[in-house]
Amino acid sequence: MANFPHCPYFHGGVGAAVHCHVALSVGPFIFRVISVWAYARAGPFIGPVELAAKTTAPLISPPMCLSLTRMKGLRLRSIQPTALARISSEARRALQLESAPGTSYAGGACIPTSPTLTSLFSKKGHDGAGSSQMNPLRVLALLGAGVSGFLSFGTIAAADEAEHGLACPNYPWPHNGILSSYDHASIRRGHQVYQQVCASCHSMSLISYRDLVGVAYTEDEVKAMAAEIEVVDGPNDEGEMFTRPGKLSDRFPQPYANEQAARFANGGAYPPDLSLITKARHNGQNYVFALLTGYHDPPAGITIRDGLHYNPYFPGGAIAMPKMLIDGAVEYEDGTPATEAQMGKDVVTFLSWAAEPEMEERKLMGFKWIFLMSLALLQAAYFRRLRWSVLKSRKLVVDVVN
Repeated sequence: MANFPHCPYFHGGVGAAVHCHVALSVGPFIFRVISVWAYARAGPFIGPVELAAKTTAPLISPPMCLSLTRMKGLRLRSIQPTALARISSEARRALQLESAPGTSYAGGACIPTSPTLTSLFSKKGHDGAGSSQMNPLRVLALLGAGVSGFLSFGTIAAADEAEHGLACPNYPWPHNGILSSYDHASIRRGHQVYQQVCASCHSMSLISYRDLVGVAYTEDEVKAMAAEIEVVDGPNDEGEMFTRPGKLSDRFPQPYANEQAARFANGGAYPPDLSLITKARHNGQNYVFALLTGYHDPPAGITIRDGLHYNPYFPGGAIAMPKMLIDGAVEYEDGTPATEAQMGKDVVTFLSWAAEPEMEERKLMGFKWIFLMSLALLQAAYFRRLRWSVLKSRKLVVDVVN
């Protein structure tokens, strides 16, 4: 592949030429869209210079050095001789830039002409000179290029959706405000949803029982909760491991002994740890909520293999986790109706707190610092205006006579 140097200069202003060398290794469709768009914006070329094209073979496999100009008053010029001279002989032969019958010249550079492009882009007047009026064929070509470009963008958007999943809606989370705090009742309900629904597959290895004290439960409630699990500890004085009831300093229990056991139990899928899941995913809170409540039957034409479930918010659309949030799946202690959306909102609030347990303290500390710095700013402005300005503007007069 030939190396094309950058243009050694840049001209600005209306009527000037902006020479940019674009390396293209694209198919005929994209090149035709670019050429039709550039020509429709530029009007007729200067002189008989035209873009290279072949009518019976695909266009341009090696990169081509182009000068696309005259956009909003700028004119299209051909490849500069200095840049053309640096094109390798192989690329020159591929582009057929050698002087031959049927070529046009502009500024010392020869570019082969195409009868097809000549008939499409040139409108001769009665005297044989080129006319700047746009003929119906040129309008049709421009409309076709626009429709093709629109369809190509739609294809790209569909491919991106299939690869990264459907874009998540933005939900008004009550703790996202500048001075807003967590809904601690929702954190408690979300922990209940995690315990009864999510903990059978997903771990939260970075959260300890003592983290819940003062946030969603009292100390006695958390101690009783931790005592329900058994923790392998040791070794003891005899060098053996033993089990004991859990305590406040223990982490949440792991559902599986290792990753291999987790994959074996879930058909090869590995359930991720949820300690930082709202930070580990783009648009985390909205993504998790949309994923938990976004299960649907696959649309017509889409087949999901056995063991997977259709969810448009998951990358690829097929997820191994089945729909877990069903109305009435959890009975809340405070009597809140356990709808699918309510459980999703509560568990996402709990996971958001688990990822950022310091958020409330950080916001409060930031507000205090902003308030103190505002007072310091007012004091500095006062001394600058009423104290220092007097000294700064004072004029000293030296009596040289006496």
